[in-house]
Amino acid sequence: MLVNVKQITTKAKKGNYAVGAFNAPNLEVVKAIIESAEKLKSPVIIDTSEKEIAYAGLEYISAIVLAAAKKVKIPVALNLDHGSSFEMVKKCIEAGYSSVHFDGSSKSLSENIKITKRIVDFAHKRGVSVEGEIGHIGGSSSLHTSKINVDEDSLADPEVVKEFFSKTRVDVIAVAVGSAHGMYKTVPMLDFDRIRKIESLVKVPLVLHGGSGIPDLQVKKAIKLGMIKINENTELRIAFSQALRKTLAKNRDEVVPYNILPASIDAVKKVVEEKIKLFGSRNKA
Repeated sequence: MLVNVKQITTKAKKGNYAVGAFNAPNLEVVKAIIESAEKLKSPVIIDTSEKEIAYAGLEYISAIVLAAAKKVKIPVALNLDHGSSFEMVKKCIEAGYSSVHFDGSSKSLSENIKITKRIVDFAHKRGVSVEGEIGHIGGSSSLHTSKINVDEDSLADPEVVKEFFSKTRVDVIAVAVGSAHGMYKTVPMLDFDRIRKIESLVKVPLVLHGGSGIPDLQVKKAIKLGMIKINENTELRIAFSQALRKTLAKNRDEVVPYNILPASIDAVKKVVEEKIKLFGSRNKA
């Protein structure tokens, strides 16, 4: 069933667990995410970035996820990931998205607040939840060969997060606390004191972007401190592509997509199931 991120994260915050937000650019990854969540009876959030939407087509990817959500009994939210403008958010809402994330972190605080508030006003009238963002979460959802470098000035200032929330009333807030998008050679180190301070000031579900590659013990501690939505993308991409390479290497003459892709779907399922168990959302649907 289709729900919004606020409904999922409000329940998760009360239950002291987190819910995975998994990016999906195509039918195969959507199938893997939905089937894994259904198997483990977990709520789930399916994210689509602007690049993924450009690849799949807004009408196509939204139709796939909405059809999947209608088919299952578990709570499923369809969420725009890192929306860059009011116009993009509006298109996604009109296409049936139940939730949207506007990333105004690269803008001035006043501009971020102004656009986010406009989006909140528009979205809430339509039953759509909104995620805002404070602090810059760097990197990209890919496999990096460099070391992770997190600039202290790019992290979320707790007082700024408080001001942002009071002026926008977003439903969840993504905060930069030491993670980065993608998989790096070095292990990320989350700023737990910062997470604790932010949570004490805003009392709303927090979002951890760049969840791929963060050690399990750090993830579990972050969840206890208020990280309720955890974004995962790169690990899914790696699992899909590695399985695809192995399949093609073993079956060089195979040309039928539905004979080639099942191994990649299974590989993504394995990652999603591991994350659901780690986040504590199993049997929480």
